[in-house]
Amino acid sequence: MKTDSAHVYWDAEWHRADGTSQWAKAEAEVTDHAPGLPAGARVLDLGAGIGRHALALARAGLRVAALDASEQSVKVIGLAAQAAGLEIEVRQGAMTELPFADGSFDHVLSWNVIYHGDEGVVARTLQEVRRVLRPGGTFMATMLSARRLPVEQAKARGHEVSPGCWVFEGEGDKVHPHYFCDAATLVRLLDGFELMRLEDREHSTPGSWHWHLLAERL
Repeated sequence: MKTDSAHVYWDAEWHRADGTSQWAKAEAEVTDHAPGLPAGARVLDLGAGIGRHALALARAGLRVAALDASEQSVKVIGLAAQAAGLEIEVRQGAMTELPFADGSFDHVLSWNVIYHGDEGVVARTLQEVRRVLRPGGTFMATMLSARRLPVEQAKARGHEVSPGCWVFEGEGDKVHPHYFCDAATLVRLLDGFELMRLEDREHSTPGSWHWHLLAERL
């Protein structure tokens, strides 16, 4: 079973998204981190959606590349960057095979993206993130917390397709596989990184637990 299929759902969502979408506003955690990056740092927004973070980081004077598996995502970001007069390198591709050279980024951001797949997909993606980061480069990401799994199970019938990876009946992107993990598992998956910060937080709704992490590439 192919587990990294959620971009099919999100491609349809990006056709409907506009400036009022919740996915159009950059997260403060992302923008607050930007001033601490080296001047002119090269940044990858991995799983860029409609470009909320790529655009914000480019406006902050950083050299930004944006990658998403969704064809519509690439179109939307390209048009938005052109309209804003911003230079953003926009690529369509899989997070498990990043089309960038080794050590080519100072910072990688991946917000609510990497958990769209089973543990193998997550592990390969993290290996790719490490590969494209320079030594000492930083990685900011969110992952689904195992604490959230009972919340999803209470809302919809689901089944585990592989350890930690679940699909749920109904509507939304969770009809596609999602990976939930605890802290110990996440630390294991982050081989080759030094964790600088790790916190389990609720997002916009009660029970919407996500790991927030900041790590440094060894």
